Amino acid sequence: MKTFVAKEHEIEKKWYLIDAKEKVLGRLASEIARILRGKNKPIFTPHMDAGDYIVVINADKIILTGRKIEKKIYYHHSGYVGGLKKTTAKEMLLKKPENLIKFAVKGMLPKNSLGRRQLTKLKIYAGQDYPHQAQLPEKLEI
Repeated sequence: MKTFVAKEHEIEKKWYLIDAKEKVLGRLASEIARILRGKNKPIFTPHMDAGDYIVVINADKIILTGRKIEKKIYYHHSGYVGGLKKTTAKEMLLKKPENLIKFAVKGMLPKNSLGRRQLTKLKIYAGQDYPHQAQLPEKLEI
């Protein structure tokens, strides 16, 4: 008996719509990462992109538990000496709420070209409107 390995053209990719309003960031991000990888499908193959597309709306209404909203700090470096920049979760939620979800999901995906390709299937919007109505995304409750 041979082991079944799914092929890229055999995998059917769906579109899902997730409303992030009143959802906890970490729990939402882990579910999104699971669907992006394709772990919710019986044909999951670790070295292949078997996941679905996800559209997240209301990213500006996400919740962080505890005191993370004040204490959690995101770092990035400009590449120059002394170029370390810090942003708190509160500042990021006000300026770019999409990045809160994106960074949380990115940390849960593989750190290679496959993970980068899976992250491109994640579409995040701060408000209620999104431009993917033509794909008929299926509403997903988490």
